[in-house]
Amino acid sequence: MTKEQIAGLLEGIPAAVGVYYIYDKYDALIYVGKSIDIRNRLLQHFRSTDFKERKIQGAACRVGFELTGHELLALLHESDLIKKYQPYYNRAQRRTHYGFGLYLAVNPLGYQVLQVETLDPEREELMTFSSYQEGREQLFTIVEAYQLCQKINKLQTYTKHCFQYMLKTCKGACIAQELPDDYNRRVQEFVASSELPMGEIFLEFLGRNPKEKGLVYLLDGRYKGFGYCNKRVYSEKKKREAIIFKADNRDVRRILRRYFKLNPV
Repeated sequence: MTKEQIAGLLEGIPAAVGVYYIYDKYDALIYVGKSIDIRNRLLQHFRSTDFKERKIQGAACRVGFELTGHELLALLHESDLIKKYQPYYNRAQRRTHYGFGLYLAVNPLGYQVLQVETLDPEREELMTFSSYQEGREQLFTIVEAYQLCQKINKLQTYTKHCFQYMLKTCKGACIAQELPDDYNRRVQEFVASSELPMGEIFLEFLGRNPKEKGLVYLLDGRYKGFGYCNKRVYSEKKKREAIIFKADNRDVRRILRRYFKLNPV
């Protein structure tokens, strides 16, 4: 694209956090993105020599945007927009690309087992992964962090104790030396850390302008939606009225888990 074409497309686009839209000559939405600096991100799109970006450049005729005030709101809004409009160049994002989940089970001896399996829509997973290997690597990390047993969690197939028992990082659940109740307590510590917070929660952020604040609403561990209200609103009833209700799904739960991991409540 020429400098003049880029300048024309970016006219009026602010260097602020939000989502952006790219339209083709038929005014069809072909791409949705988000950034903490939407102007700079669009500039990267239009200057890139990447094959996909060149295709977008060739089709782009108009750009739009929405400010969100905070990156989390941009992430949630982008996810919803991609599912709703299914833009052509968001093909990978509009598909469910997490094929594996981490599930909790109980073995015959009463020990709780964490295992990576193909996603099952009938069961509630603790975490999701794009590949089995990614899930397995994450499970190794969890087992080490919570002093769990690799053998119980099917990361080892030794007939007796696991290798970690010899290193004294496993407390002996693999040979029934540690009681199930004691072992399961640490499993539940992990489970609690992986779930979204219970109760009624309003996350508050800077809004799209100095007079408002952004809200993300969760209820009993479920995402309910987001919205905006005057920054002087403190009533939960008024905050609830400001929420645009959205679907709770794997993608938004992954976004929120990542947020709470970095920003515990």
